[in-house]
Amino acid sequence: MRLSTYVEAWTPGPVTDQDTLPAGPVAALSAVLDLPGMVAGDGDPLPPLWHWLYFLSWPAQRELGADGHPSRGHFLPPLPDRQRMWAGGRCEITEPLRVGEPAERVSSLASVTVKQGRTGELVFVTERREFRQHGRLRLVEEQDIVYRSGRGASHHPSAVDEFAAPRPDGPWQLALRPDPAVLFRFSALTANAHRIHYDAPYCRAEEGYPGLVVHGPLLALLMLETPRRHAPARRVRSLSYRLHQPVFAGEHLAAVGTPVEDRAELRIATHREERHATAEVVFNR
Repeated sequence: MRLSTYVEAWTPGPVTDQDTLPAGPVAALSAVLDLPGMVAGDGDPLPPLWHWLYFLSWPAQRELGADGHPSRGHFLPPLPDRQRMWAGGRCEITEPLRVGEPAERVSSLASVTVKQGRTGELVFVTERREFRQHGRLRLVEEQDIVYRSGRGASHHPSAVDEFAAPRPDGPWQLALRPDPAVLFRFSALTANAHRIHYDAPYCRAEEGYPGLVVHGPLLALLMLETPRRHAPARRVRSLSYRLHQPVFAGEHLAAVGTPVEDRAELRIATHREERHATAEVVFNR
């Protein structure tokens, strides 16, 4: 059966959630990234994409599938034997969210598209999220998630090289070697129970990966760390990011940034690939 048959009548309505944006998660992620202190406290602007630490969903354990993801969910398409991949997203920041202040998020389904890939049909789902504080729209985000039915062919290395390091060029650089402890802590901070981030035997036997997979959101956050650290006075007005190839636990990676006038081009590199993930940020003039 064609995948379009499963989603043609799938029209989930919007969902509204509330969060007080406490400072604890910011302190926790600051520690995971080995920062010298909290990047923001009560009343301070939240760095771009750090809102992913909030509005978390914790389904009952019985509601999780074999891969650790929820079996059912409001914005999860009703596909058989579903495999999920985070493709990328966009974000427009009218005004940064503030830590410690009540916020509202309205999530809605922006689009559903079925496309033919190299290994079969793919369903592209775009979820739109609007964030408000004190009645004002602060931030609008879109996330692109790709689903396939069944498992695709594996094109990943047979083993993880934990010694080779990238040699990137670019004025902004941040080096990191995510290990299983980093992935475990980030999973806990984002309520992510996907087994590819903590269950190595499952990764190899069921998903065809050589080891634990570094979270796509973590790669995006690391890219955004380069302008935050190297150009702290410049405020991000908009950003877009795309995830291309997975990075595995134990690999040395570099987040690289190149400023160009009122914007910057960002990427994640390893010794295997120059662009595992890419992003572009536009700064306020």
